[in-house]
Amino acid sequence: MSANAQLPHPSVPTPSVPAPDIVRCAYLDLVVTDLEKSRDFYVGLLGLHVTYEDDEAIYLRSFEEFIHHNLVLRKGPVAAAAAFAFRVRTPEDVDRAEAYFQELGCRTERRRDGFVRGIGDSVRVEDPLGFPYEFFYDVEHVERLHMRYDLYSAGELVRLDHFNQVTPDVPRGRAYLEGLGFRVSEDIKDSEGTTYAAWLHRKSTVHDTALTGGDGPRLHHIAFSTHEKHNIIQICDKMGALRMSDRIERGPGRHGVSNAFYLYILDPDGHRVEIYTQDYYTGDPDNPTITWDVHDNQRRDWWGNPVVPSWYTEASLVLDLDGNPQEVLKREDKSEMAVTIGADGFSYTRAGDESGSYHGEASKGFKLGSQV
Repeated sequence: MSANAQLPHPSVPTPSVPAPDIVRCAYLDLVVTDLEKSRDFYVGLLGLHVTYEDDEAIYLRSFEEFIHHNLVLRKGPVAAAAAFAFRVRTPEDVDRAEAYFQELGCRTERRRDGFVRGIGDSVRVEDPLGFPYEFFYDVEHVERLHMRYDLYSAGELVRLDHFNQVTPDVPRGRAYLEGLGFRVSEDIKDSEGTTYAAWLHRKSTVHDTALTGGDGPRLHHIAFSTHEKHNIIQICDKMGALRMSDRIERGPGRHGVSNAFYLYILDPDGHRVEIYTQDYYTGDPDNPTITWDVHDNQRRDWWGNPVVPSWYTEASLVLDLDGNPQEVLKREDKSEMAVTIGADGFSYTRAGDESGSYHGEASKGFKLGSQV
């Protein structure tokens, strides 16, 4: 691991107008095909709190949230992400977002009364990577439940933490998001310079969004934080008791990247949700970027668990501003899955250790490849 600098990507223009001042990721507008089943998952299992619901949509928020919602479940014919929404610092930053993306040549749509309940003046864009982004400031405040311990569950989700996006060209996406004011906390590369993933933040944590290299644009996952590791273990136990353990895709475990304790589960439509806790502070202006070798077994899992192939290959569609699925473009660069859990078997636990095993067996890597 080392500090790392990134040169501008030649295919990303630099607008002459200022970028909006983004505060944090705020909510995901998610289309689901069966609202009742989705409610059972997000409210019954995960315990998110209902702000409003009707026959067409459910608005949910986490325990510590004071804005109207962190997740909108909207009934529709195709399961997909309709908007990745970010809060900006001032009302004028909505104007800046609209002008910024128009100068980038992106399609934009402005609604003074908002696109969803509880959100005021906002702009949605089809960004340079094909993702539907929203920027807003005006929002309805609701009761923050952070002292309602009578409502606090053993697996309580306390904050929306981040999005993760799948895109074919991670360096291009990184350059675009850095131009928008995001800073890179960590990335994964190989010795030839191929970038496989990058983590980018506006708030002072590891990320508000991440870019995973793959066929895209697609939503990889949405992540909610808990206070402690035991909250995540409780979710696993609850899923077991409800005979839902087959919806646990990966984990629980500890990431190398981000240092966070995690769990990945799948909702009834296959949308991936990460439950996440205990990453680290990134708020200093000289916070260094950590670069991981793609062949380091501990980059994705600090201990124990193999990265299952579905985690690399499966993701949710995203919609354009008309509500139609965006075309999924193939990644041309090398695949992280192919070079780490494929037939080559080049991953390692200790750099320079040809055996890759405490007992000296003649194989690099202690878990990946042989378990896929």
